[in-house]
Amino acid sequence: MSTTNALRNKMPTGRDEATHLFAIGQIVRLRGGYGVYPAKSGDIYRVTGTLPPRGGSPQYRIRNEGEHFERVTTEDDLEPIVAAQPGEGATLLAKTFGHGRG
Repeated sequence: MSTTNALRNKMPTGRDEATHLFAIGQIVRLRGGYGVYPAKSGDIYRVTGTLPPRGGSPQYRIRNEGEHFERVTTEDDLEPIVAAQPGEGATLLAKTFGHGRG
C-alpha cells in the first residue's frame, strides 16, 4: 500500500507551471485571430490563467478589456510586450486597460 501511495505522489499532474513562458497578469499581444470571435492581429491582452498544454504548447486564458469574454490560446500565438523605457509599461497598462475602471 505504501508503494502505491509513493508512486501516486510522484506521478505528473499534467499541469507544470514552470513550462509556461507567460505569467498571470502579464500583458501580451495576440499574433493572429481565429474562431467565432476572431481577434485582430496585434490586439493586446492580459493573461488571466494558465492551462495544461495542447499539442505540446502551453495554453493560456487571456482577456482584452474591450471584450466581455476570455479567450483560450496557445503560447505559440502570443508574444510579450516589452517596455522600451522604465515606466513605459505602466503607461501602456493605463492606455490599454484604463485607470482602474472596470
